[in-house]
Amino acid sequence: MQLAPVEAVFSALANPTRRAVVERLGRGPAVVSELAEPFDMALPSFMQHLRVLESCGLVRSHKVGRVRTMRLVPGQLAPAAHWLEEQSSLWERRLDRLDAYLNTMERDDV
Repeated sequence: MQLAPVEAVFSALANPTRRAVVERLGRGPAVVSELAEPFDMALPSFMQHLRVLESCGLVRSHKVGRVRTMRLVPGQLAPAAHWLEEQSSLWERRLDRLDAYLNTMERDDV
């Protein structure tokens, strides 16, 4: 099943390990062994997390010899950021209308 970009990004970021990897790669590229070091899991399990991040386009890898380097593709966060901005704007407008309504009710009670 192919996920839409925003769904794939949110799905990938739903896991704390993958979020930590994205945060780390935000500081610059890193080799897989460096990325895996803070996590208490076998390398094959960690590689599954990297594959999820790669499949939705959040990270890319480059292999030279036996060393695989990962880097963040920050533009892939745009669909999720756009969705969050739309939701934030929608709820801000709704709360503004609620506030205005409550203010009119308060004035009517006085």
